[in-house]
Amino acid sequence: MITQLAHVCIYSADLEETARFYFEALDLEKGFEFIKDGELFGYYIKLGSNTFIEVFKGDPGEIGNINHMAIQVDDIDRVIARIKEHGYEIEEKSFGADHSWQVWVTDPDGVRIEFHQYTEKSLQLTGGQCVVDW
Repeated sequence: MITQLAHVCIYSADLEETARFYFEALDLEKGFEFIKDGELFGYYIKLGSNTFIEVFKGDPGEIGNINHMAIQVDDIDRVIARIKEHGYEIEEKSFGADHSWQVWVTDPDGVRIEFHQYTEKSLQLTGGQCVVDW
């Protein structure tokens, strides 16, 4: 059911400086980019074994904060059923712009958790650009 940590999402005040740190200083590789209104809005940083850091341009009050964690799963419907069986509320699953299935839940302490099930076209596996409108 649970495969591994998929990603942790952070906000950045300066996407170029954040990229310089992770890609140059830490020698990590870019997975794919998020494009919003024709401009770079964020990107995935590869950490190996399909685990990533997701970076989005953020507002000053969000900078440095972790927005959510994503957990990779191999059967998202089973995860949804199990969470419901245990009495917790969970959102409806959706198909993301990154070509992955996702569903959201909030743990008892308010931590947002995104469950991800990759498809053969998931950008986490293929790379490229993810054009978003949210």
